[in-house]
Amino acid sequence: MSTLPLLSANVLFAWSAYFVGTASPGPSNLAIMSIATSDGRKAAFAFAAGVVCGSCFWAMLAALGLSAALLAFSGLMAALKIFGGAYLLWLAFKSGRSALQPRPTRTQSTDTHLPLRRLYTRGLLMHLTNPKAILVWISVVALASPAGGGAPNMLTIVAGCLTIGMLVFGSYAALFSTSLARRVYLSIRRWLDGGLAIVFGLAGLKLLTSRA
Repeated sequence: MSTLPLLSANVLFAWSAYFVGTASPGPSNLAIMSIATSDGRKAAFAFAAGVVCGSCFWAMLAALGLSAALLAFSGLMAALKIFGGAYLLWLAFKSGRSALQPRPTRTQSTDTHLPLRRLYTRGLLMHLTNPKAILVWISVVALASPAGGGAPNMLTIVAGCLTIGMLVFGSYAALFSTSLARRVYLSIRRWLDGGLAIVFGLAGLKLLTSRA
């Protein structure tokens, strides 16, 4: 009988895999970076909180076994793909428009001019409308769930991954809202926003045109 059933090799491996996937550059991380450098730390934390809450929603569904059932409803998945793809294209448009604007003379105040609730909602929508998030959580839960693991094992998986997510996204928000990062942002703002427009646009088109 194992003395540490909740810290099995499978669980630790799942946490490691989730960390690599979360820390790797992607639409959410790039958005947090951009918001942190342009609108400040509070704004970035608000957006990151929305991303984490969206991840928590899919995590709980996966842990309860409900996300696998959702995949059986092709109509729901198609709606998620359309809405998610359209949302990413809208973000691409906003980033592209920002890239075309004249360079500001200084960074904005660390207190964002955008309502924190709106930023939170943007982060939440980015994750809730991403069908890939469902598949990722199903894979993580399946990977770390030996037969008979039970509810405690599921809670360990979800709690560990969400903690990792909060640390990773929070670190991006804190790091890229520093004075140095904001000065660097001023010098490369157009290139960064243009790059974000390309990333969001390609991700949106891929989501809309994928058949899986």
